[in-house]
Amino acid sequence: MTSLVLGPVLRHVGDDSATVWVQTSAPATVEVLGSRAPTFEVSGHHYALVVVTGLTPDTRTPYEVHLDGERVWPLPGSPYPQSSIATRGPGSAGRHRILFGSCRYVKLADPKLAATFGIDALDAYAARMAGGPPEEWPDALLLIGDQVYADELTPQTVRRIAHRRDQHPDWPDDEIVDYEEYVGLYRDSWTDPEIRWIMSTVPTGMIFDDHDIRDDWNTSDVWRAEMAEKSWWAERIRSGLASYWVYQHLGNLSPEELAEDPDYAAVLAHGGDTWPLLAELADRADTEVDGSKGVRFSFRWALGRTRIVVMDSRNGRILGGGEHLMIGDREFSWIEDRALEPGPTDHLLLVTSVPWLLPPAIGDLETVNEDATARPGWRGALGEKIRQAADLEHWPAFYASFERLARLVAAASHARGDQPAPASVSVLSGDVHHSYAARADVVGAGEAPVHQLTCSPVHNHVPPYVRIGFRLAWHRAAARLTRAWAARTGAETPPVTWDKLGGPYFGNTIASLEIDGRHADVVFEQPTGAASLREAARHTLTAPDRRTR
Repeated sequence: MTSLVLGPVLRHVGDDSATVWVQTSAPATVEVLGSRAPTFEVSGHHYALVVVTGLTPDTRTPYEVHLDGERVWPLPGSPYPQSSIATRGPGSAGRHRILFGSCRYVKLADPKLAATFGIDALDAYAARMAGGPPEEWPDALLLIGDQVYADELTPQTVRRIAHRRDQHPDWPDDEIVDYEEYVGLYRDSWTDPEIRWIMSTVPTGMIFDDHDIRDDWNTSDVWRAEMAEKSWWAERIRSGLASYWVYQHLGNLSPEELAEDPDYAAVLAHGGDTWPLLAELADRADTEVDGSKGVRFSFRWALGRTRIVVMDSRNGRILGGGEHLMIGDREFSWIEDRALEPGPTDHLLLVTSVPWLLPPAIGDLETVNEDATARPGWRGALGEKIRQAADLEHWPAFYASFERLARLVAAASHARGDQPAPASVSVLSGDVHHSYAARADVVGAGEAPVHQLTCSPVHNHVPPYVRIGFRLAWHRAAARLTRAWAARTGAETPPVTWDKLGGPYFGNTIASLEIDGRHADVVFEQPTGAASLREAARHTLTAPDRRTR
């Protein structure tokens, strides 16, 4: 009998439709609430994305998963509530809870390592959620980077790949390389019972960051050239991007976008192992042509009057031909169009895996370093070494893109036409292994308050020296010193200033946006037990009088 390997994962949800992703042990027809889809094959593994239609707006509908007519979900004896789909609609337009976070390392079997990494914040949230009423469950979960760690392996993964040394002696012993190994990473990450359940019930959007491929991925054109010289890199980048497309990207798309996607249509029509198609897609996604990448991974969701635009700030980077852009011009224009398109918007969320606004001292260092790496000779080479060693590759290190995002934020914060300005504009991020909320003043901004909201890690270890470094970087004296130094080097004055509302919060953390009409709070929570969390901080993102329309 065909079985369910991973999933179901509830992905895009609309007023009357939803998509449900699964991985199966063999070819099958997958059925959810009367909607069916055949599996497609990638290197001997089988997947399906079921587009469920005919749902009623503003309802919560329990569902099961059937493979070739046999029920495989929910699992027998499951202690969790039945998985369900809560559709959007006018009745749910005003109140929302959106979870977000990044850097979720897999649960560890070794007791000492597990104690070092602590309790997974998302795991604890799911366990607590399972005991609460459905009307309090989140409306969306945004996983914004580092869901799998392809270059920081658990002991069990190292053992699992050890057999390949004879066949591939040039492959690294401590990193994965091929598609089969990526399958193992996702299996380890998504089979945790609490995680599997919450992802089956809360619509989940995903974007990758560097560790999904490799630390410092796309830091610079020098980095790309260095990696291209490694004999195993071509296989690694193909496998990483192909697996990302299968496991993460497809479910970000609406049914309408899926129907118009030529790559998805080609995969469904292929009728055999689609690895050659996905290898070509991955090569296209990785290659820069005329200042653009061949695949756009940025996407847009909507939750009532909350608009969510997720930006690919990792693979979307343009580094060749003298360019140094966080996102290519064509994709950035798409992002601007989605963020500024007509229509009522109470809250705009711009999601990027790496923060736009860092601790000010680090932001200045990154901007100065970008100038240094452009110098000829040993100065540029030293700047590049510092850039890679210190991970100086966030938005301020791509200054032209940093400014462009500032202009977008400023434009989005104004009233447009007969619509009032949004009640809030927020940039959601992760990556930096501490969490914080910062209020920003942007040149040319309108009425809407602007914030940087960063949540990282969901589950990872933060060494003491990192904590000390970030505390110092947030200190105002450090910011004054680095700003003065940056000015002396000729760096431009940023078109935005920002002050920390709260943080840095260290340790495993999950954040949520709690939206009630035109009022919004951000809440940071940290686990205190397997099914309990404490509220580390709550910050209001809107003016006091914005709870009503």
